[in-house]
Amino acid sequence: MTAIAPNNASFTTQLKTLIEYPTAGVLSKVVLQDKACQYTLFCLAADTDISEHTAPRNATVHVIEGRGILTLEGKEIILEPGVFVFMPGSAPHALKAQENLAFLLTFSENPKAN
Repeated sequence: MTAIAPNNASFTTQLKTLIEYPTAGVLSKVVLQDKACQYTLFCLAADTDISEHTAPRNATVHVIEGRGILTLEGKEIILEPGVFVFMPGSAPHALKAQENLAFLLTFSENPKAN
């Protein structure tokens, strides 16, 4: 599902209704995209690992449901509903879903690029 807001049009959705867990691995859905940001719903099956990587843009993670561990710049962060994390662009990070895990990942502009 992709929804692009033209000319800053209003948009609303209930994220919990968009959650679909795969039997294994990761399912991602771009919920909304505009010139500055991309909002993607990530649904990870329990015991899914995402190996360490970096992203060129700043990002936030807002956990909707489930539990996991985010390793951000060597520090472990417990992911559980309501947790919000800011990740600067180029920060190394990895993820382990301990149970089915859903979160909204928002990529924003990287201030270093401006």
